[in-house]
Amino acid sequence: MPKRSAETVATSPEAVASRLAASRYLADESLATAIFLAIRLGKPLLLEGAPGVGKTEAAKAIAELLGRDLVRLQCYEGIDAAHALYEWNYQRQLLAIRHAGEHEVDIYDDRFLIARPLLQVLKAPEKRVLLVDEIDRSDHEFEALLLEFLSDFQISIPERGTIRATAQPIVILTSNRTRELAEALRRRCVYHWITYPGAEREAEIIMLRAGEVAEATARAVASAVRDIRARPLAKPPGIAEAVEWANAATILEKGGSPWPEAFRRAIGVLIKDEEDLSYIAPELGRIVEEALA
Repeated sequence: MPKRSAETVATSPEAVASRLAASRYLADESLATAIFLAIRLGKPLLLEGAPGVGKTEAAKAIAELLGRDLVRLQCYEGIDAAHALYEWNYQRQLLAIRHAGEHEVDIYDDRFLIARPLLQVLKAPEKRVLLVDEIDRSDHEFEALLLEFLSDFQISIPERGTIRATAQPIVILTSNRTRELAEALRRRCVYHWITYPGAEREAEIIMLRAGEVAEATARAVASAVRDIRARPLAKPPGIAEAVEWANAATILEKGGSPWPEAFRRAIGVLIKDEEDLSYIAPELGRIVEEALA
């Protein structure tokens, strides 16, 4: 993909929204403004919201917007520096020592260094966007490490010295808010809370992202999904599931299943929890019929 300078792309929030739409991501005014400010101010962008609202997709769209590769660091409980920063390939180092015999060998050469996401971005900030996905799933120790990284954009490798970014990296953090993040981390970022879109906006997203889904089908799905999300489900469906439901129901309808039967038969791509399915099944027919009316 062609690389673009951040200043050329982020000329205004409206320009950001327009370019994101070209990448099939619809951003409202507030999100487009947050992205614009994060890029122009050189600050990390923290996106919070429920699972499935489009946080990770926003990061992918931003990378495409800038013409850069997305480097994703998926957080989890117990993640440490070796998985986020770098580690040495000990097996290759041992083999090199054996093959060298009496000759000297630099076992701390680049060929033995395994660059993890943070180091990958530091080494080529103009070519990559860093996504720290679900930072709330990591522990406080890793959060402190990340804060130190975001403060100076450098990594100290005892055997090699300090590696600094030659330009300001673009960094996006996402959180499902399963726990509170440190205030120091929040203060360093441009913050935006992403909610589920309204029915009209979700219908637009479905038509943009789905295959051959009619406008009426997209609007019916958006209406039904909004109704379903309002119920006390363990795992409310995200936007991606709504798109999948519209696609699946359309395929079934073209194969001979009439509306609203096609929606009922395709429910497994929308609801992916047994208890949620049992809870919603008795009312699914009514929900779909009202959405189609």
